[in-house]
Amino acid sequence: MTPVNPPPLDRTSPPRLTDQWRQPHAALPEGVRVRVLRAVYGDVRAAAELVPRLTDRQAAGVDPLPTQPAELAPTLLRERRAETRALPDDTRLLLLLAAADQYPVPTDAFLRAVMAARLDTRPLDAAEAAGVAHAGAGGVVFRDAWTRIAAYETGSPADRRDVHRLLARVLSGEGETPWRSWHRGAGALGPSGRLAAELGAAAGRAGEAGRLSLARALAERAAELCPDPSEQVRLVARAAAYAWQSGDGDRARRLAATTSDDALTGVLALRAGNASEAFDALLTAVAFPPPVRTVPGPATPAVGKVPVPSTDLAAPASVRSSAASAPAAHLLARATEAAIYTGDIRRLREAARVADRLGVVPPGTLSGLVAAFDGRYEDARDLLRGAAGRCGPGGDPTVLIHAGIAELLLGDHTRAATATVRAAASARARGTPVTVPQAMEFRAYADFWAGRPRAGEAAATDALWQAHATGQDNGACHLQAALAMFAALTGDADVCRERAATARSYALARGLGLPAALAQWALAFLDLSTGNFAAAAARLRALAGFGPGHGHRAIRHLATPHYVEAAVRTGDTRVARVAHADYHRWASIVRSPDDLALSARCRALLAPGEEAVDHYRTALGLHSHGTRDFERARTELLFGSALRRLRRRTEARDRLHSALEAFDSFGAPHCADQARTELRALGAPASPTPHATGHPTTRLTAQQLLVARMAADGATNREIAARLALSPRTIDHHLRGVFTRLGIRSRIELVRLIAEGDEGEPG
Repeated sequence: MTPVNPPPLDRTSPPRLTDQWRQPHAALPEGVRVRVLRAVYGDVRAAAELVPRLTDRQAAGVDPLPTQPAELAPTLLRERRAETRALPDDTRLLLLLAAADQYPVPTDAFLRAVMAARLDTRPLDAAEAAGVAHAGAGGVVFRDAWTRIAAYETGSPADRRDVHRLLARVLSGEGETPWRSWHRGAGALGPSGRLAAELGAAAGRAGEAGRLSLARALAERAAELCPDPSEQVRLVARAAAYAWQSGDGDRARRLAATTSDDALTGVLALRAGNASEAFDALLTAVAFPPPVRTVPGPATPAVGKVPVPSTDLAAPASVRSSAASAPAAHLLARATEAAIYTGDIRRLREAARVADRLGVVPPGTLSGLVAAFDGRYEDARDLLRGAAGRCGPGGDPTVLIHAGIAELLLGDHTRAATATVRAAASARARGTPVTVPQAMEFRAYADFWAGRPRAGEAAATDALWQAHATGQDNGACHLQAALAMFAALTGDADVCRERAATARSYALARGLGLPAALAQWALAFLDLSTGNFAAAAARLRALAGFGPGHGHRAIRHLATPHYVEAAVRTGDTRVARVAHADYHRWASIVRSPDDLALSARCRALLAPGEEAVDHYRTALGLHSHGTRDFERARTELLFGSALRRLRRRTEARDRLHSALEAFDSFGAPHCADQARTELRALGAPASPTPHATGHPTTRLTAQQLLVARMAADGATNREIAARLALSPRTIDHHLRGVFTRLGIRSRIELVRLIAEGDEGEPG
C-alpha cells in the first residue's frame, strides 16, 4: 500500500524544463505536461521516463495519469532502491522510520519515535556519506522524493508495520488523532471493520479542518481495510472527493472510475470533460440522491456515529452535515455552472424545474439567468441582486463565485472583482486550491473592463497553470480565451489568435459555449481595435447565431456595444438598431451606469450628425459614475472622431488626447494608434510615444514584458513557450519585438535593462 501524494500546489511557476524533457515531448498538451511534472515531483528525468509509457488517451489528457511510483518512474525508482539496499541494515531501518514519518502522510514524529525506541542515530552517517540523506534539525532530509519513496518501499512488510505502530504510539498528543489513526491503519495486517470506521471518522475530522490530502489518504486506507463492499465503495468516493478538492485531479479521476456516484462523476466532467454530460450527471444526483448512511465510529463516547453523506465536492463542512436539501442546492449550483459553460438555455430551464419540483431554493444565478434569457429582465435583476448580495468576506467560495458572476451580469465589475478575489482567498484558507482558478476565470472579465491588462494577464496566466496542475482543463480553456482577450487589448495579435484558436478547438470538442464565444469576441475586438470593422462585424454577427456549445447568450449581450460600433462602421445599421434595443432595455432595468453609458454610446453611433453629440455627452456623464475605464476611453475616442467630422476642432482635440493618454496607460497600442490617426487628421500633434521619458521597459506590452522577464531569468524560448502555453514561434516573435522596442541586440543587454527597470519600480 503505497499511495503517492503529489507535491503541494502553490502559486509558483512550474519547474524549469530542460531539453532532456522538452524536445521529445513538446507535442503533449500543456495541461498534461504540467501534471506530468507535478506527478513526478518536478524531476525531469522521471518525466522523460514517464511520457513514453503513457497511453494515447493519457497523453491526450482524456484518461488520468498514473499515480503509483512503479508506474511513474520504474527505472529511476529501481536505481534508488538499489542505493538504499546497499546501506547497512541499521541505516536502512532509520531511513524506513523517517520515510514512514514523511510519506505518504507527513506526521513529524520521527524524533519522538527515535527517543521512544531508544534508537542510535549514528548509522545515519552512512546515508550521508552515500549522498542518500542527512540528519537535519527536524529529522532526516532525503536527497529527493524518489529516494524517500525507495527508503519506504525497500523495507519488509513486517518492518513497515512495526515502524507505523511505533509512530502511532508516540502520536498521543491532543489533536494528533488523525495522524495516529493513519499509522494504525498503515500498520494493520488485513481488513478490519473497526479500523476502517476509525480511519473514516479521522478522515472526516481532517476534511473538516481543511487537511484534505490527509483526509484523502485516511479515506482511501479505510476503504482498503473495510470488509463491507458497499461501504468500501462509499469510502472510495469520499477519498476521490478529498483528492479532487486538494488539487490531485488524476488520483480523483482514478478513484472515481471505481464508483458510480453521479455527483462525483458530474463535477469531474464539469471541470475536465463534456459539460452537457456533466449537467446530466449532476441533475441526476439532485433528483435521485443516495441515502445518507452512518457507520459506527470507534468505541469511544467522543466519536459515536459518523455521517457518510453523498459526495458533494462543493459543500463546506456546515453543508455536508446538514439536511439533504443543502447538498442538493450545491449540486444545483454546479449544474448551473455546467449550463453556463455550455450556454444551453434549455438545460438552465430544466434545472430550474427540478429545483421547483423538489422544493429546493436554487442558486440566484440559475433563476436569474433563466429569467434573463426568457426576457423577464425585472425578475432577472432582482434574482441576480440577491445572489450578488452574498459576497461578504470569509464566505463559501462557491457562493462567492456565483456572486461574482451575478455582479458581472449586473455590470458592477468592482464588486465582481471583490467577490472573486474573496472566493480565491476563502478557497486557500479552507485548503481547497482546486477552487482558486475557478474564481480567477471570472475575475478576468473585471480586469478587462477596468483596463488592467497587465494585472489581469498575470493573474490569468497564474490561474491557467493552477487549472492545468489540478486537472481542470475546461477552466484552463476559459482562461486561454480570457488571455486571448487581454492579448487583443494589448495589441499582441499573434498571441490573441493562437490563444483563441487553442481555446476554440478545445471548447468546441467539449461543448463549452462560454470559452468558445469569449475567444470569438477576443478576435472580433482585435479586428475592431485595428480598424478591420467588416471582420469584427462578421465575427460578432456569427456569434449571435451560434447555438449551445458554440456560442453564449451572455457573451453576445456583453459584446453588443462592440457589435454596434462595427456594424455602424460597415453601414449595417438595421441589425445594429435591433441589437441595441435589447441591450438598452436591459441597461434601463439594471441601471448600471456603465451599461447605460454604453447604450448611450450605441445611440450616438446610430444618430446622425449633431444629434450624436448629446448622446456622447450623456455617455461620458454616465461613465464618470461607472467602473469600465477602458470603455470610457473608447467612448472618448469615438466622440472625438465625431467632433472632428463636425469640425469642432478644439473639443475634438481634447477628447482625443484624453483617450490617447488612457490607452497608453492601459497598454492598448492599437486603440492608441486609432487616437493618433484621428489627431493627425485634425492636424494636431499627438502625444509622444508612450512612456518615452520613462524606463525603456515601459514601452513593452504586458505579454512582451512577461516574456522579457523570463528570458532575462535565463529561460530558453521553448521553456517560455511551455510556461505560457504558446508556441516557440510566437515567443521568437515576441522577443524580436522586445529587442526592437528596447533598441538592443543581445540577451545580456536585456538582463541589464530588466534589472534596471525592476530597481526603478515602486515598492
